[in-house]
Amino acid sequence: MTVPPAAGRRRAGRGRAAGVLLVLAGLTAVVTVPTWFTTTGTTALQGTVTIEVSGSQAAPAVLAAAVAILAAAAAVGLVGRVGRWVVAAVVLACGVLVVATTLGATTDPVAAVTPVVAAETGVGTLAGPVTTTVWPWLAVGTGALVALAGIWFVRASRTWSGPSQRHEATPASTATPAVKEPDERSDWDALSRGDDPS
Repeated sequence: MTVPPAAGRRRAGRGRAAGVLLVLAGLTAVVTVPTWFTTTGTTALQGTVTIEVSGSQAAPAVLAAAVAILAAAAAVGLVGRVGRWVVAAVVLACGVLVVATTLGATTDPVAAVTPVVAAETGVGTLAGPVTTTVWPWLAVGTGALVALAGIWFVRASRTWSGPSQRHEATPASTATPAVKEPDERSDWDALSRGDDPS
């Protein structure tokens, strides 16, 4: 069976969009793993200790956005015309969320790390300044890419066809009724009952 060139391009477009979103979901998750902030706290047994705060600890909403982008990537092959706008809105909102959450953490790093310090030392007071690594700024860049991908998705999806209907059941009205083959025994049985088999 030959696939029309237009259908092939549409299928390739959906696959490309899903691939882009998968990569962005992975990048968004990866930037939350390393240390974003480093500070010191005080414990009763060890005195002053160095505490490293990862992105998932300082800004858990970024990791949640990565999961939402992953779900959007899975939905690309299933959605119709209206669903594409929903996917695009979700991706754009995730990008904005990543940027806003990360900038909020970098603007006030003390507030971002204090809950982590309190959980690890039992004391909610920092013993030293907070040092910011490069990873929050990479997260901001990733969030901007995600937001741009949401805008690109709207433009790229205009040429796509609707979702595949190959798994949908055939409506009963269009189904071809089964033709019953003549059977001599059933004809004799019908005659014996007084019915006309013809």
